This record gives sequence, structure tokens and C-alpha cells, in this order.
Amino acid sequence: MADKIPVDLHGAAQTMLTTLYLKALDAQFDQPVLGDQFAKEAVERIDFDWDALKAPGRWAPLVTVRTAQYDIWARQFLAANPEATVIHLGCGLDARVFRIDPGPGVTWYDVDQPPVIALREQIYPDRPGYHLMATSATDPSWLSEIPADRPVLLLAEGISMYLTEADGVALLQSVVDRFPAGELQIDFYNWFGIKTQKTHRLQRQSGATLHWAVNGPADILDKVTGIRLLAAANLFDAETFSRVSAGFRRSSRVARAVRPLRGMLQYHRYAFGPIS
Repeated sequence: MADKIPVDLHGAAQTMLTTLYLKALDAQFDQPVLGDQFAKEAVERIDFDWDALKAPGRWAPLVTVRTAQYDIWARQFLAANPEATVIHLGCGLDARVFRIDPGPGVTWYDVDQPPVIALREQIYPDRPGYHLMATSATDPSWLSEIPADRPVLLLAEGISMYLTEADGVALLQSVVDRFPAGELQIDFYNWFGIKTQKTHRLQRQSGATLHWAVNGPADILDKVTGIRLLAAANLFDAETFSRVSAGFRRSSRVARAVRPLRGMLQYHRYAFGPIS
């Protein structure tokens, strides 16, 4: 049996371990939302006390509904743009490139902090058209290293809330300004999620701080020029919410009825460039 891979992550990067673990738990359910066997295999390879996360399987839909929704949107984009560039920003240990398995016309960049990329290199294999970039999301230089000759999908899942509003808006505008056309697929916390962050066990464990609150598409459309809204959803009205268990539906009934809770997890999809 191969030696297990040790991890030493702190702050926001540490939260990806909980995210990965919940996806692995979901993969073991009789009726999973995401069914990510790559996550299950990655957890088995990593030397970490997963029980210390205190992340029960009932939490899994908080992650897997979002990830499954973005998998659907990413596949739709690639079906319409078989020769494209994908930038998976803040990729963490997500295996989206392997789940989606894009065709030969797609160039895919997984982008994250250097310790995260170093860990990915040990866990996941290489594949044609696949690149890893070790950099901070807010370092403006990394974007210039990606050719701007094709439509681009910027997929940023679970990263916006760790950015300041100024950095986040500048990042999105930089992508729109650099590439000829494409999509921004990105999720947000609303004001309630940011204000109550100290009550979130995941945030307390990592010691990371959340900054940027977005309450709806208007907050982005007003600040990032050249984009148009394609879709917006929250946890409860995402199409993938239909996959969750009856037990999760029952336990989330109160959250669905309270507007700030219902809209806490925001999933947005924007397009830019010429309309085809």
C-alpha cells in the first residue's frame, strides 16, 4: 500500500479539507448528490485525522449541491464552446477536471495557493491540456500567463467570500477585460453569511476571515462592466437541490422559510462578450 500523503494547511486553504471530506461522504450515500469517487479516493490517500473536522455527512449537501450545480453549468458552457479555456480558480482539492473530463479542444487551468497546488500534484494525475498554477488569486500577474485567444470560463467556487470586495471586483473585471468572450461562474455569501461567520464551525476551525458579501446579481452587475446575467440560484432553488435526501429537506425547512437564511448561499452565472 502506498504511503499516505501528509498535509499542513492553514487559514482559508484548510477549509478545502472539510469540503473534500463532505464530498467523500456524499460519494458513499445510496443516493448521492455529487457522487464524486475522486474525492473518496483522495481522502483515502491523505494522512489526516478526518474525525477531528467534526463534519457529519448530513452537512454534505451544503457543499455538494453547489458543486453539482456548477458541474452542470460548466458542461453546458463546454458543450457550446468545445474549444475553450477553463480557469478553475481556488480549485482546492476538487476533482472537477476529472469529473467533467473535457474534450481535447479544452485547455484547463487549476489555480490555487502554492501549498494547495503542491498537494494536488501528489494526489491527482496529469492529463492532456491540463495545467496547474500556483499563485494567489489576487496577484494580477497570473492572468497574463493564460492565452486570451479563446472563450474562457472562470469558475470560482468557494473563494469569493475570502476576498475583499475591491479585490473580488477587480479580479472579475480583469477576466472580462482580458478575454474576448466567456462566462463567470462564481458563488457568494450574502450579508447574513458574512455577519454570522463566527458561528460557523468551519470558519472557527480554520481561523480564516470572510469579507465580501453579495446579496444578489445586482451587486455584481452594478460593479463589473460588460457582463450579463445568465442564471442565479441559492442552495434551495438550485436544480441539484432535488437530489438531496428527504431528511435534509425536513431539517432545512426553517432555513428555507427565513429570507436571509434562504439566500445565504448564492450561485451566480454571468456571460460577457458578443451574443452568439
